[in-house]
Amino acid sequence: MSWAAGVVFALDLLFWHHAIEYVGAGLATVLGNLQVFIVAFAAWALFGERPGTPLMVGTPVVFAGVVLISGVFDSAAYGSDPMLGVAAGVATSLSYAAYLLLLKGGSDRAAGPLAHATVVATVAIALLSPLFGGADLVPDWPAHGWLLLLALGPQVLGWSLITFSLPRQPAALTSLLLLVQPMSTVAISTLALGERPSVLQLAGCAVVVLGVLYGSRRPARVPERVEV
Repeated sequence: MSWAAGVVFALDLLFWHHAIEYVGAGLATVLGNLQVFIVAFAAWALFGERPGTPLMVGTPVVFAGVVLISGVFDSAAYGSDPMLGVAAGVATSLSYAAYLLLLKGGSDRAAGPLAHATVVATVAIALLSPLFGGADLVPDWPAHGWLLLLALGPQVLGWSLITFSLPRQPAALTSLLLLVQPMSTVAISTLALGERPSVLQLAGCAVVVLGVLYGSRRPARVPERVEV
């Protein structure tokens, strides 16, 4: 299961980096987190975790936000190719959802499955790189220094915590908690990278996040009637 997770995680990273190229880091990260709905419906089929009515209602709302981000109705849309960025972002979410579900269905241990998935993802990315524009493996300073810092810091710590929590939480709840990432990335990309999405694209981000928040609500439990 961990090896299969590594293959789809490689696809997740490859599609996501192309989404960043086409539509910017902030919007690409929002698009890469549509897995909340994909995971919820897949978990229903695989694990019997039935989604509630709010998720059914929130699904079309979220994808309406995706359409706004694509720039199809917006002549001022940010990005070199917003529509292609949306396609790459949706592919990222599908791959990410498969990765989360495969890890959830595997071992309860955190470090071992994550290590296996990471090694397989590294090999898979190297093999697939010619299909995604190629890869330059020659070290370059400071670029590879930043990558090393990222690998040993947020990646190791963050993914260890995520992998630890996956078998212990409902799949849909884990995906909801991961929404902290896209919301913060939009703000950071604006401040640090100078990205300026259009008003409609920012509205699409808001629609996606609000739709996911609503869709992930737990339905109110109806109290059972007690016969006296």
